[in-house]
Amino acid sequence: MGDSFGHLFRIMTWGESHGGGVGVVIDGCPAGLELEESDIQLELDRRRPGQSKITTQRKESDRARLLSGTFEGKTAGTAISIMVQNQDARPQAYEHLKDLYRPSHADYTYEAKYGFRNWMGGGRASARETIGRVAAGAVAKKLLMQWCGIQTLAWVEQIHNLKADIDPDEVTPEQIESSIVRCPDREISKAMEQRILEVRRNGDSVGGIIHAVSRNVPPGLGEPVFDKLTADLAKALISLPATRGLEFGLGFQSASLTGSQHNDPFVMEDQRVRTRSNHSAGMQGGISNGENIELRVAFKPTATILLEQDTVTRDGQATKLKAKGRHDPCVLPRAVPMVEAMINLVLADHYLRQLNKRLS
Repeated sequence: MGDSFGHLFRIMTWGESHGGGVGVVIDGCPAGLELEESDIQLELDRRRPGQSKITTQRKESDRARLLSGTFEGKTAGTAISIMVQNQDARPQAYEHLKDLYRPSHADYTYEAKYGFRNWMGGGRASARETIGRVAAGAVAKKLLMQWCGIQTLAWVEQIHNLKADIDPDEVTPEQIESSIVRCPDREISKAMEQRILEVRRNGDSVGGIIHAVSRNVPPGLGEPVFDKLTADLAKALISLPATRGLEFGLGFQSASLTGSQHNDPFVMEDQRVRTRSNHSAGMQGGISNGENIELRVAFKPTATILLEQDTVTRDGQATKLKAKGRHDPCVLPRAVPMVEAMINLVLADHYLRQLNKRLS
């Protein structure tokens, strides 16, 4: 049951890191949307391994195959199936791990839950599972742009203790993609790149923060009580591997403010209700108010490091582990399209749900 996400725009991802392939089935996509494999490939290329010197050097082209759900270049209203074959899987490289638990990985918890585990790269716990999310997010992205021009952008705001000061209203896709770190601030981006290379040389890893904004979101998206837009975005983003925190708008800073400092006063602008500030990040009562949705997601350091660590075997014997293999010293540059995908999936689902809420 944990492999599915969404209500009306619903996805189910499948596959393992070192199996035959990974993919996604999308159910509920309306008919008539122009969709080609190239639309999906554009986003997968931003997520794929081996794209720069600061990412894992696993060599995967991550070529998308659109198996069903389209006809003559348009969605048919039926289930869309997308598959990516694994080309550089090396399950034998993990054989030395089958009888011990890697610190801060899902090895022990998966075995505690199921009684055994897929030790070849972590199975479903591997971040390679996110290929299906990004592929489905590419479809949601096209839908949202066609429906009402919604644009979601994410970028790296912080790596370790290096933080960029960026105006979210000014960020462009070109600025984000001009940096291999995916930080629009060129100067701090270079420092971030050097920090990632430094920790890689030391056999260590670092985390950071991704900032995201969704523009042109119409008011009214979100359901009362349990399916608030804030709640569904939180579930979507915290379900990504290595996430450890999420805040909307002023987030935790709100705790130190008064109501008069935090409230967003209403004004009329061009015959439209607006808010003078956007401390609540475009959502009030869990429903969008027409302002930009703005959030930050914190990612922990990559769990796989090349330094020696204490652990235990499956039979409880103390041992040492010094990891080896191809791993990201920092997940954030490749996590940017994952964050965008999950936000777009939530917005597409809630847009469809809103269409069923009123007679006019």
